Amino acid sequence: MMRRDRLLLAATFTAIFSADLYFILLPKLRRMGQGSRQFCSCGPSNISLPGQGGLATPHLSNWTYVPPLGALTTDSTGSKLGRLFAHPLYNIQTPALGPEEKLLLVEQLMEYYRKKMSRWERHMKLYMEAAAVSNISVTEHEVTFDPDASWLKFHLGINRYALYSRDDPAVPQLLEDMQGMAVVSADITGPPNVCFSLCLFVAVVKPSGHHLKLALKMHNFAKAMFKPMRQQRDEETPEDVFYFVDLQRHNAEIAAFHLDRVLDFRRVPPVTGRLVNVTGEILQVTHNEDLRAVFFTSPANNTCFFAKCLYVCKTEYAVCGNPNLLEGSLSAYLPGLSIAPRISIPNPWIRSYTFTGREEWEVNPFYCDTIKKLYPYNSGNRLLNIIDMSIFDFLTGNMDRHHYEIFTKFGDEGFILHLDNARGFGKHSHDEMSILAPLSQCCMIKSSTLVRLQLLARPEFRLSDVMRESLKEDPLRPILTEPHLLALDRRLQKVLRVVQRCIRRQGRDEVVTKDFAKSTGKPQTATEMKQTR
Repeated sequence: MMRRDRLLLAATFTAIFSADLYFILLPKLRRMGQGSRQFCSCGPSNISLPGQGGLATPHLSNWTYVPPLGALTTDSTGSKLGRLFAHPLYNIQTPALGPEEKLLLVEQLMEYYRKKMSRWERHMKLYMEAAAVSNISVTEHEVTFDPDASWLKFHLGINRYALYSRDDPAVPQLLEDMQGMAVVSADITGPPNVCFSLCLFVAVVKPSGHHLKLALKMHNFAKAMFKPMRQQRDEETPEDVFYFVDLQRHNAEIAAFHLDRVLDFRRVPPVTGRLVNVTGEILQVTHNEDLRAVFFTSPANNTCFFAKCLYVCKTEYAVCGNPNLLEGSLSAYLPGLSIAPRISIPNPWIRSYTFTGREEWEVNPFYCDTIKKLYPYNSGNRLLNIIDMSIFDFLTGNMDRHHYEIFTKFGDEGFILHLDNARGFGKHSHDEMSILAPLSQCCMIKSSTLVRLQLLARPEFRLSDVMRESLKEDPLRPILTEPHLLALDRRLQKVLRVVQRCIRRQGRDEVVTKDFAKSTGKPQTATEMKQTR
């Protein structure tokens, strides 16, 4: 018995010594070998170079730094947002784009939409004839196809690196157009069977049927997703509400687009706020009888509608105009899946959508070691893009990132789309650190992401200030309350502290990764990706 106890004690001491050697002594020896240049406080003033105003230019191997004229001068207007976008970090020139690095070609896109326009005209002719026979009153609008429309230019600007370039004039023009374009058609965002299957799930975990969104078609054949206002700006999500039953907020969609642009990710499609006349711009133009059937007039004489679903999507969960006007977000549609296929991939850090379950990453601190060995996270930028997404979601407070999408044309080297951000900005008084699990567990971050975060932590480019200024451009301003804006600064500091701990433990070279490395081959097609799996 005593001999067995001595063996057990020896094994315990051996395990403790091994852990101490691996986690403490080896990182210290590594840092000593790399010299004092490895230390990084990861605060707003680190990684300094005299010529860059206290910030180093990130090493981007196939991007070119081209400082614009007057980039480092003071903006006479006092605009922090203007100074931010004039900073050298926001003026890194992308490489010349070949056909394989553009999502769509001009001839391909024009031919696709001309065919869709012809089908639309045939459909409308048949529908108007059927409506006349059935004595249904439908407002008819003229629809034209404009090859120079801003939404077409936005589609043509999508490339391997981002949804739009920093200086793309089509994006501000598209935002302005969506605020005033005439709506010619309104529909649910999927076929009826999709809504029914979705709301069967809603009946289990979403007692208020929050998936209420419409596809609006404009007079120039543009298309946008409308998410109506469900919550007042100053309301916080109650503490006892699970993330998967939280409301979808229209102002969160708007704010997420502006934050994505400020962070220079450019992975959120353009979003703007708009007041929509639910009678004239939805009820009177829809060709969907299911949608027509869910409109009613409230006791306060307001026009209301609710989602067409089973069980829970009833009048008590409706949204109402005042009496007809309803504010909401309009998100520009991406090109159709038949011309620009996308695939939806489960997030490795997906949460448990049950009341009691927990996923492996929530209980295993070494979970990322397993992920790093799996395709497609074992090479390229995919894992780094997941970490970018987690930082973005942490800043907004969005816990509902169960899947992500990529364009199949760009394969493993493409960027991740940051779609469906309506569950962000629900709690300004709480910072959900578990959203940062990809960063804290993997201890990796892109150099370009880190230096921009550090820039936004400096007083002259403070994140809350540039966001406040950017959101003033939206017609539904104010989009975020002051507590939500200030929460961005607090959360940004927490992100930088997580990076700081990683660098102290592992060394900067192991944590800060040179991003946008040149691809070793042509982008994979969807078929090749499936074969690889």
